[in-house]
Amino acid sequence: MLDQVTTEMTRPNLAPIPMECDAPHLKVTGELPRELNGTLYRNGPNPQFDAPGAHWFVGDGMLHAFHLENGRASYRNRWVRTPKWLAEHDAGRALFGGFGRKLPGASAGITDDGGVANTNIIFHGGKLLALEEGHLPTEIEPGTLDRLGYCDYKGAIKGPFTAHPKIDPVTGEMVFFGYNAMGPLTPALSFGSVNASGVVTRFDRFEAPYASMVHDFIVTENHLLFPILPITGSMERAMRSKPPYAWEPEKGAYVGVMKRNGSPADLVWFRAENCYVFHVMNAWEEGNRIIADVMQFEEAPLFPHPDGSKTDPQKSRARYCRWTFDLAGNTDRFTQTYLDDLTGEFPRIDDRRAGYANSHGWYACANPDLPMFGALSGIVHVDGKGKRLGHYLLPAGDTISEPVFVERGPDAAEGDGWLLVAVWRARENRSDLAVFNAQDVEGGPVALVHLGHRVPDGFHGNWVGAQ
Repeated sequence: MLDQVTTEMTRPNLAPIPMECDAPHLKVTGELPRELNGTLYRNGPNPQFDAPGAHWFVGDGMLHAFHLENGRASYRNRWVRTPKWLAEHDAGRALFGGFGRKLPGASAGITDDGGVANTNIIFHGGKLLALEEGHLPTEIEPGTLDRLGYCDYKGAIKGPFTAHPKIDPVTGEMVFFGYNAMGPLTPALSFGSVNASGVVTRFDRFEAPYASMVHDFIVTENHLLFPILPITGSMERAMRSKPPYAWEPEKGAYVGVMKRNGSPADLVWFRAENCYVFHVMNAWEEGNRIIADVMQFEEAPLFPHPDGSKTDPQKSRARYCRWTFDLAGNTDRFTQTYLDDLTGEFPRIDDRRAGYANSHGWYACANPDLPMFGALSGIVHVDGKGKRLGHYLLPAGDTISEPVFVERGPDAAEGDGWLLVAVWRARENRSDLAVFNAQDVEGGPVALVHLGHRVPDGFHGNWVGAQ
């Protein structure tokens, strides 16, 4: 598996930074919009120690908090002090290699790494939660970024919890799922709901067609959709020191569809051409159809075939794609239609339209003129039909993170606001927080917040308003 990610790990801004710091007064170029009062939290892998053969996905979580208030900006970063981080900190070396693998010499009393909390960070029900899909949520103190402990909602949920829960913009309910729900590399999934007050109202499980890495799922007003795509999990492989997760297209591609108020017995399984999807932009209902916009790979990146051979890099790039499910049709197939040919990832919308038809979407894209597959270096703005409304590219060599939308105010029209995005400046080896007018990305940033160090290319983040 290490060889599969070697090319990715040689990208300079994937390497970890070795320090935690506070920067209370950051230089700003341009003018920060005065309506931006709150904090952008970002999360991503930042290994405390090198672990031989460890996948990029399993690095210790580091949180980056950009606080904006009255045109001024400050910054703080902290590792998430998980049980794994603390054990390795005390030992002075790596003890785990990821996906449950203990390294030689690790204490027999340490049975599980407890997770790395490195993928996303959200605010819901009065709690700030750092998420990764292998373990329970980790509660974070919003100001200090201190770890407060696992959040199991008073014992109401058990097992893994997705890094991509969906918050219903009408009810405030958070819908979630977890794979490996009956233990590592098992085909069981769990799912449930937490109401706006932070109380679990549902928790259930079902068995999928096979054990799969299920990074994201789909929620509409009335339906839940669970993609089971062929990055497969295998305990038998893991026991033989083979890749625990691998690309097995012969397993086929499935999506399970059920009513939000239904039960696992109501699941209907749809099929399609083999593909992999890490991230969903949005989904909604049109009569008896469900439309889902996703970033689709023909073959999975970052994971090998079961025999260790690499997937095809020409097929291992994500493109903006529309899935259509006909719930009234006499077929178990769904359609997949690419809406653009640009390589891209990390799609976002105005979250006030989550689960409902949207007219604006954004994603990070690669520069098609540079031989830098995987290095995201621009932003694309699209309408509800996938048509490009704007396209911005950074200078050659610079990279960009997931764009996070912030509305101008609670009553602002959809898409009226800003995009906040961390940008790595390759020539200076440091990062900026860039603020774009969300409906004019081609105009470039309206403000830049300058850091003296770099923020590694990570995964996901969210804005938490001061109110």
